[in-house]
Amino acid sequence: MANEGAPSPRAEDTPEVTRSPRSSSAPVEDEGTHAEDARGENAAAADAAAADPPAADPPAADTGDEDVRDELPEDLDVSGFVGPYVFPNNSRRRVPGALYLLMAAGLVAVWLLAEGSPLVNGGFLLAALLLAVAGAYSLLSGWNLAVDERDALVAATAEVGFAVGHASAQMGWRGLLSKPTWRILLYSAEDPPTKRALVLVDGIAGGIIDRIVEDNPEDWSDLFERSTTSD
Repeated sequence: MANEGAPSPRAEDTPEVTRSPRSSSAPVEDEGTHAEDARGENAAAADAAAADPPAADPPAADTGDEDVRDELPEDLDVSGFVGPYVFPNNSRRRVPGALYLLMAAGLVAVWLLAEGSPLVNGGFLLAALLLAVAGAYSLLSGWNLAVDERDALVAATAEVGFAVGHASAQMGWRGLLSKPTWRILLYSAEDPPTKRALVLVDGIAGGIIDRIVEDNPEDWSDLFERSTTSD
């Protein structure tokens, strides 16, 4: 006989029955099969790598001292030479000279205006004196280079008294006031040259300061023999 007093089960108290995906009729692949296939592929790749090893890097050649060469910076590399080279003018020294004098004047002004301050002492006057000396020297030695290398070469060629072949110019300075002076080295036009000369040309007025003319003591026969053999 049924117990009429017993409460009837509610819907929420009834457990929900879920079906496992494996209970469906779709076929389920075996996970062990996938693992075996992956192991097989890895083994095949390992066998291929062992059969064809990567090429080894060639051994580095020993570099001796005779194989080491110095390299010039770009601004001195003649292979990249484009256009004529312009020698810097000595008059550029006047720019830092003027700056030194301005700094010296500023230090003197600070020393006068801040007299008695613990932050200003006699070192300001000493620094101003040194800057003033450096500025005055820069202004006095800032000669204008009125004669360029081509004018100096023309003057030197007229001075040596022989036909000039190869020639080179170098800028130098003479005296305490650092006057610009051209040093022109000239060789005669013979092949090989029989004479050479060194001429000093004033870079301010263009006058000849000194000259040395002599027979060429250099033996270039070895160089000419090499050039003839190579041709």
